[in-house]
Amino acid sequence: MDESKYGSEDARGNWAPDKTISYGPAFAWPPQPKALIKWFFGFPGYLFPWNVLYAIAAIFIWMFLTPSLETMQSFSIGWAALILARNYLLALAVYGAWHLWLYVWRKQNTTFKYNRNWPKKDSSVFLFNDQTLDNMVWTLGSGVPIWTAYEVLLLWAYANGMIPIVNFGDHPVGFIALFFLVPFIHEVGFYCAHRLLHWPPLYRIAHKLHHRNINPGPWSGLSMHPIEHVLYFSTILLFFFIPSHPIHMINLASRLGVAPAQGHTGFDRIVVNKDGTSVDASYYAHYLHHKYFEVNYADGMVPLDKWFGSFHDGTPEANEAMKARRMRRGV
Repeated sequence: MDESKYGSEDARGNWAPDKTISYGPAFAWPPQPKALIKWFFGFPGYLFPWNVLYAIAAIFIWMFLTPSLETMQSFSIGWAALILARNYLLALAVYGAWHLWLYVWRKQNTTFKYNRNWPKKDSSVFLFNDQTLDNMVWTLGSGVPIWTAYEVLLLWAYANGMIPIVNFGDHPVGFIALFFLVPFIHEVGFYCAHRLLHWPPLYRIAHKLHHRNINPGPWSGLSMHPIEHVLYFSTILLFFFIPSHPIHMINLASRLGVAPAQGHTGFDRIVVNKDGTSVDASYYAHYLHHKYFEVNYADGMVPLDKWFGSFHDGTPEANEAMKARRMRRGV
């Protein structure tokens, strides 16, 4: 596969895309109706492939992998354990699939890999001196249980009428609109929690653990300190204040639970067949966050980093602007 069509190597041999990081047209001013429609329905775009996939997954999880509301009116270890087992299966399937394809089977070797090195297996920074094993311990030992605890709480609240339920039959427009809003809720919540975690005391206590992964892999995505997991998944609590259906909460919860795998693959494009055809899977903005620590706190759909002065678009000019900010702070 000819990487030069999409990017180039730096002096250290690491790869970067030529395409400058930019935001979609949802918040462009003046409005760009044609670009907005193309972005909304295009591929890749707002709906396809990921937001539609997460919505379908949420419907499937609700219909086939979640106890009935009647069952969940009374809390019991039994149905809570079912939710925990279901979330473990989701995490193992999604994180495991990305890891197997890219890091165990190495289907494309280091083609389109930002950092050409593989995860460390001899570093005292990580548990067992192994980056991947360390990441799995924090993901499965802390991340999935805390994700499940929030979800169990919300499902119990829905079952007991603490959250007004919006059904498709009664409110079809509102029901569908909430599916479109969940990605925005996710991004704004993630940005707020992420900025808080970079407050020096919280960074030293908790977020520093995640940032040991300067060369992240899929399992790095949810490899966090329990304090960070509590903050990261707290966005789910917004559904106490948003009339909704449990499907919408599951959509957000499962997205928070498994989307970090894709966001931390460390690859820009995924080669999908033997003739070299590849698909865009870029999370270069977040890779730059792991590289520089103080840029690109959000995922890149809502221009929060641009509004608050922490955006890095991957260009040399952005590097200079970042250095200037550091100099002003005396860093």
